[in-house]
Amino acid sequence: MRILFITSSRIGDAVIASGAMERIRHDHPGARLTVACGAASAGVFARLPGLERLIIFEKQRQDRHWLSLWSRLVRDRWEVVVDFRGSALAYTLRAGRRIVVRGGRRPGRRYRQIGASCGFDPAPLPVVWTAPQDRAIATGLLPEGAPVLGLGPTANWDGKIWPAERFVALARALDYRRIAVFGGPGEAEAARAAPVLAALPGAIDLVGRVSVVEAAACLARCALFVGNDSGLMHLAAAAGTPTLGLFGRSRASEYAPAGRCAGFVAAPGLEGEAPMEGLSVESVIAAARELAARVGTA
Repeated sequence: MRILFITSSRIGDAVIASGAMERIRHDHPGARLTVACGAASAGVFARLPGLERLIIFEKQRQDRHWLSLWSRLVRDRWEVVVDFRGSALAYTLRAGRRIVVRGGRRPGRRYRQIGASCGFDPAPLPVVWTAPQDRAIATGLLPEGAPVLGLGPTANWDGKIWPAERFVALARALDYRRIAVFGGPGEAEAARAAPVLAALPGAIDLVGRVSVVEAAACLARCALFVGNDSGLMHLAAAAGTPTLGLFGRSRASEYAPAGRCAGFVAAPGLEGEAPMEGLSVESVIAAARELAARVGTA
């Protein structure tokens, strides 16, 4: 039995769909899974149980990437084809069941939209898949001891980034003895995180130093994560870490972190168009303390 998932090139979108994937996997024990995704999100699926094939495909001119992907899939018959990208590809493949998740803007949380499209009510929360070796690396980087505050000061574009000096002020106000700074690979991510690391010289630098699954295992060891709307924010929430997402020029009503203990705080103004500079340190401190209090009560 084979199941095909066609999913996103972005880490955050891939994580958001992971809960539905996990539920489908459990509903078909022993199935051999194929995941088609972009290179950036491939690490999300590195430890997916039952994974048989991981197909990387990237956008090409005139949508040729869809033809290339079709040529790699058309010879097989699939028990289930799930297309989280809303393409027509699922209808061209031999399949017992097809699920095509519609894209585009519409009201409601994205993970719930996906769950409803797959027939799940309530929608399953996102998950992360890690292996013992990933958790061992995380233990080495963040050993037992004082609670760790995780910070995610980067994002895929500057409009979603809370000013670095405010992350520093937040960290000092929350007064955690250990702080870990997370970020993705590449010079742009390093440059965005650099001011925070420079101002917090004792912080553990994990920017571009761990894989996606290793980052997930590290995030699971944090007592609290505060970060911009990014793949790391979604990964933290899926890992079960108390997660506070910061929003301004993206829509919390659709993309707020989804997890067992997650929340958000948004800059004042029209949703999706409010500048991050409008989000005060005081409001984030209050929201972080409220989230931490919820964890303590639970």
